[in-house]
Amino acid sequence: IWRVIPAAWLTKCIAPLPLFFNLSLSPSYHQTLDTKDLKVSKVTANGQAAKFTLGPKHSFMGTPLEITLPFDLSRGQHVIVEVTYETAPNASALQWLTPEQTAGKKHPYLFSQCQATHCRSMVPCQDTPAMKHTYYAQVSVPKELVAVMSAVRDGEEPDPQDSSRAIYRFRQPVPMPSYLIAIVVGALESREIGPRSRVWSEKEFVDKAAYEFSETETMLKTAEGLAGPYVWGQYDILVLPPSFPYGGMENPCLTYATPTLCPCLLTYVFYICVIAHEISHSWTGNLVTNKTWEHFWLNEGHTVYLERMIGRSMESEQFRQFKAMGGWKELQESVNTFGANNPLTNLVPNLNEVDLDEAFSSVPYEKGFALLYHLEELMGGPEVFMGFVKSYIQLFSYSSITTEEWKHYLFTYFKNKVDILNKVDWNAWMHTPGMPPVKPQYDSTMADACIALCKRWGDLGNFSEWDVKTLSTHQLIEFLSLLLQQEPLPLSHVKRMQEVYQLNSFNNAEIRFRWLRLCVKSKWEDAVPMALKMATEQGRMKFTRPLFKEVYNFDKYHEEAVRVFVAHRAAMHPVTANLVAKDLKVDNDKST
Repeated sequence: IWRVIPAAWLTKCIAPLPLFFNLSLSPSYHQTLDTKDLKVSKVTANGQAAKFTLGPKHSFMGTPLEITLPFDLSRGQHVIVEVTYETAPNASALQWLTPEQTAGKKHPYLFSQCQATHCRSMVPCQDTPAMKHTYYAQVSVPKELVAVMSAVRDGEEPDPQDSSRAIYRFRQPVPMPSYLIAIVVGALESREIGPRSRVWSEKEFVDKAAYEFSETETMLKTAEGLAGPYVWGQYDILVLPPSFPYGGMENPCLTYATPTLCPCLLTYVFYICVIAHEISHSWTGNLVTNKTWEHFWLNEGHTVYLERMIGRSMESEQFRQFKAMGGWKELQESVNTFGANNPLTNLVPNLNEVDLDEAFSSVPYEKGFALLYHLEELMGGPEVFMGFVKSYIQLFSYSSITTEEWKHYLFTYFKNKVDILNKVDWNAWMHTPGMPPVKPQYDSTMADACIALCKRWGDLGNFSEWDVKTLSTHQLIEFLSLLLQQEPLPLSHVKRMQEVYQLNSFNNAEIRFRWLRLCVKSKWEDAVPMALKMATEQGRMKFTRPLFKEVYNFDKYHEEAVRVFVAHRAAMHPVTANLVAKDLKVDNDKST
């Protein structure tokens, strides 16, 4: 048992936080933990002072903490190692929001984001998905604030050392990797949305969020029918402030959701896509985990596959096919961005000395899904292949595995079809950059209307508002995505599109993002302020990075993109800010 006690978290928002982790001690009396920018002041083992040293600092992986226990270990010996430390103000796992950056404007707000290797900036730990652990935590906060974590709530009480504070307790009995540790503190409220689910947010959004996520239990039951029992107990959803860099994060017991989802949830089918992915991670990713980040596709490819099977169950097979077609286009865009020969577009890339934040893309998601869908076709269809996925989850639950282990079980499960599996070009799928060697033939029924409308905009013909009113939200997004894949439209065309379709008035984040990119690509100057506004009023990297890059590539507004970024950098999540700085070629030292 490791006992980790931050001496101070550099704010009055949180007092010392005891975290108890069940981790692995080496058989010798030496132990190495990962840290990043932590100020370690003391280490003890069973109450005795232990020697420790901090090794050389790596540019993005941090610093190893080498601990020498003051005694030899014997088999079965119980050891409590206590590390006293402080986090740095710029800890990459943490974002501290001032009251002005919150909806309520009265209290500060803290949230963590540890994936992939940022937990070490918050807690000294074995920061690898190969290691899984349970944990227990106590968090002391000002009594007007609330703490939540990626664990089951285990009670609260007044802080006996300070009457102005409250202590919240948490326990996570299911072993999980360090990147899934999460903590949030703010002026939070919650609403019950199901027998095992609550939605959390600031009070200004909590009722709307409860309405948006009211079908969570239905989706959980659908997922259980496909993948097996949900083992994490509670499934809560937290709607974070706008600076959260991702669309969602699958922290056990507490899924993070970006507030940019709320304007998107205009249709039931959009809700299915948003929450189905994070719910699916409860099995593929959280329960069965990639052993190293080279095998990240095991997490994300299977999660996308399960997410789309949930969509199939709750909507239709055509809907699953339509979403798969959209995913193929996202994969193509990522390959185009990285370059078709870039080894980071391998399904199983070599990530030695690679900053995982910079390697992040849709490749493990959509190339992984494409492989699983291809195997589904070869093995006998969705019901047959879903049987394998469920069996795979059951076999490897609570474990961290590699692609080779997955592949070995695939051949074992389909032992009567090994001759077919042997014909798959595994090297091309796994270890070759670029697009997959096989393009699945998806049902284009729902996509045909999008393709037809896209072709019509090759010329300025007759258009009406009914062109888009007859499309679903997903189809409108697909229409704009198709236009983005082509050469930029003439300025006259995007102006005409706005005149007829009034796309500037759409609040749906996915639609607005693509529309503004389309306008800036076509050099419409009126769209530049709107694009920069969307890039800074929320921090979801999926939107913020491409919007900044689009404006930056508009020669006339190159300097304006940099100026706006520098002015807003302090309000951005550290990961987002660092990556946008690289996109815009901004000197990190001069922009902070």
